[in-house]
Amino acid sequence: MQDRFIHTRDDVLDLLDDLLADKDGSWWDGFFTNRAKPIPFFVDWPDENLREWFDQGRLQPGRVLELGSGHGRNAVFLAGRGCTVEAVDFSAEAIAWARELAAKADVEIDFQHRDILDLDLEPGAYDLIYDSGCFHHLAPHRRPDYVDLVRRALKPGGHLGQVCFRPEGGSGLTSDRQVYEQRTLGGGLGYGENQLRALWDDEPFSVEVLRAMANQDGEPSFGADFLWALLVAKAG
Repeated sequence: MQDRFIHTRDDVLDLLDDLLADKDGSWWDGFFTNRAKPIPFFVDWPDENLREWFDQGRLQPGRVLELGSGHGRNAVFLAGRGCTVEAVDFSAEAIAWARELAAKADVEIDFQHRDILDLDLEPGAYDLIYDSGCFHHLAPHRRPDYVDLVRRALKPGGHLGQVCFRPEGGSGLTSDRQVYEQRTLGGGLGYGENQLRALWDDEPFSVEVLRAMANQDGEPSFGADFLWALLVAKAG
């Protein structure tokens, strides 16, 4: 970690980023390289909650931004449901896999190899922002930037769909202080219900659904009950 002279807010954020720089792009490339690993979500089908919300009519086809799209299983589902999809991931290996999955499904998706916090997004452009497993790998000091990204990018009346670790599914760290004391996010942070509501039951947002994912045995959906399924509406 390089020495920093702090004189701006961005200097503070960059310093904290450096303290927690244990999983960079090359780490995630290695994670996605071996596609045969027994990773629960290394499957071709979408999250069970995402399928349910479309089947129930809670979500409709529209313009979608997926944050941390991984190997593309949810992006492919969304495109197949008639959505215009932009999918962003930190890993080049994940994007390569996702493009293969999209080609196999014969759907068009705009895949982007980017850090989600570096995106220059059109304000109020998206009907849905979807995130399955990205948020819980975000450092605590970057949460305000994430919330601001969602606030700016969603249309009035749009939705955020999110899957993230429940406390029992996360790294075992019980406070943000521990993250910085131990200089790691571990395998991802677990969130309690009250913590998620503190972030998303606040104007202009309101929580429509917050439940444990339903366990799934296989196709056509992925689900594991150590994860939350969260649906948030932005006021119209």
